[in-house]
Amino acid sequence: MPAYLDHASTTPLHPVAREALLAAIDDGWADPARLYREGRRARMLLDAARETVAGVLGARAPEISFTASGTAAAHLALLGTAAGRRRAGGVVMVSAVEHSSVLHAAQRHEGDGGEVVTIGVDGLGRVDPAAFATALDDRPDTAVAALQHANHEVGTVQPVAEVARLLHERGVPLVTDAAMTVGRVPVSLAELGADVLTASAHKFGGPPGVGFLVVRTGTRWAGPQPADEREYGRVPGFPNVPAVVAAAAALAVRATEIEAEARQLAAWSRRLRERLPVLVEDVELLGPDSTDLAVRLPHVVAFSCLYVAGEALLGELDRAGIAVSSGSSCTSDTLTPSHVLVAMGALTHGNLRVSFGRDSTEADVDALLAALPPVVRAVRERAGAAGL
Repeated sequence: MPAYLDHASTTPLHPVAREALLAAIDDGWADPARLYREGRRARMLLDAARETVAGVLGARAPEISFTASGTAAAHLALLGTAAGRRRAGGVVMVSAVEHSSVLHAAQRHEGDGGEVVTIGVDGLGRVDPAAFATALDDRPDTAVAALQHANHEVGTVQPVAEVARLLHERGVPLVTDAAMTVGRVPVSLAELGADVLTASAHKFGGPPGVGFLVVRTGTRWAGPQPADEREYGRVPGFPNVPAVVAAAAALAVRATEIEAEARQLAAWSRRLRERLPVLVEDVELLGPDSTDLAVRLPHVVAFSCLYVAGEALLGELDRAGIAVSSGSSCTSDTLTPSHVLVAMGALTHGNLRVSFGRDSTEADVDALLAALPPVVRAVRERAGAAGL
């Protein structure tokens, strides 16, 4: 692929992770719960990986559990915290722009007899912390609240620390989906104030099939699935030790790369946001217009083009050798518009998300800016929308 610009969906395996994975396949194949030599070796690798992840995130090793995916971690985070605080109440509070994995867990909670309260966002996709405080005053029977660290479609960074403070004043824990930020920007549990945090390895150069579930000491959490003695009783099943080792290696090296990388990615994002309205008519830029990492992720640019369908744009760009994503228009799976853009009051068709990674180049940006204007014109002409 000449220009892969969908790193927010998944990113290629980091070379360091590849080396770690290949080594761990030979050394970490055994059951880490067994006491013979091969099992002890696998256990040492698993423990070292846990210590590495804990060190990067500012957590304690026993607070880290490895799951089969970021989605699995999100499900366990929300449902487990709600179950652990069942006596406090049956309300789960979520922002309107959470990832579908979090919203699906909330739906399961509701289907099991609980309640869900949704907190809206502004036109930039950002929550107002005061809205959480007001909702908590109205519903003191809230068991847990969920607020993502940053949005997966438009890159908006949420005021997690402020919301956590307001929740803690009322004795309510916070679950934070950090899949879009861990390994991308510095993430500190102490600074965020999250009680439960989740992430996904394939988002930052680790292998697919590894998620992180971080449950801070003192947080009430009860497994929503049948009990298993592995992973501190939080995650059932045999751990994929080689993949976990590779994920930890990727996270460790990413912690040394992201500061310098962020400046370059932010510059490319700024260039896109400045040039797109000049090159393409009727473009709506989505999310905050800022290079401040406390406001917007440096590597994500989302925009909508009027009078075209996102899938049509994806197909034409793919033929031009450019891979981007569309998280907003009706999809073939659900035939529903993006809940994120609906919550923002933004255009839900003709949406594209461009996301950079460590392998991106200036040439990728040039290719997109060269290809997009004629692609949009061609799609509009076929749809009879040219000149509108």
